[in-house]
Amino acid sequence: MSDYFDRLTRQADNEQATEEPQQTSEAPDDADQQRPLTEAGHYTPANVKATTQELLKYGLLEADRKPNLYQVAITQTAAIDQILEPLDLRLKVDDVRGLAFLVVSEQLFTEGEEKDDEWSHPLVRRQRLTMEQSLLVAILRQHFIAHEQEAGIGAGEATVELDELLPQLQLYLGDTGSDTRDQKRLRSLLDNLKNHGIVSDIDGNDQVVIRPIITHLANPENLQNLLHHFRRMAGQSAPEEADGEDL
Repeated sequence: MSDYFDRLTRQADNEQATEEPQQTSEAPDDADQQRPLTEAGHYTPANVKATTQELLKYGLLEADRKPNLYQVAITQTAAIDQILEPLDLRLKVDDVRGLAFLVVSEQLFTEGEEKDDEWSHPLVRRQRLTMEQSLLVAILRQHFIAHEQEAGIGAGEATVELDELLPQLQLYLGDTGSDTRDQKRLRSLLDNLKNHGIVSDIDGNDQVVIRPIITHLANPENLQNLLHHFRRMAGQSAPEEADGEDL
């Protein structure tokens, strides 16, 4: 026969049992529901997301300016291309020059779109340059290629002084008769090209750095024809050494 203390003990055990949470089958189910989401790749890694957003914003990444994002671009190219595919864009890498940039997918042109240039996609910064800006691109590209021929492809920064560019620009566009106006014209053209990522800001020594993206902006043959066009407009025949230069 149980005494009073036995009854108290049984009562305490019963109360403890009712207070403990009951194990249900919902907890494993929740875990199983969470696991397929991550395994299926529904969540884009933060570094891939940041790299893709940077590419969509500026159209390019340079290893010397954004080394971390550039590293993600060259190691996660397939993942980035998968994100870009619905936009008919793809990532192109020039690893020699340390450059990653967007181009329009070839698939877009096989579906009936006219291909006028690789920058014609609405989400890619369009290189709609004036004739004078295009002329300066051709001149800058000559300087950049000469730099690579001397120092090697992908070697350092291609720096050019404004005093070197000004006579070449005057050769094709003519002299306004005022050094101040000529300098202002050149600086204005460079400022416009800076917005396209082609050159840097003009530094305190009146120099600019030519960015490697210039090698992918236009067809060299078209740039050479543009120079010939301006030479004809200026009433001058093309110098033999200029004809032999590669753009």
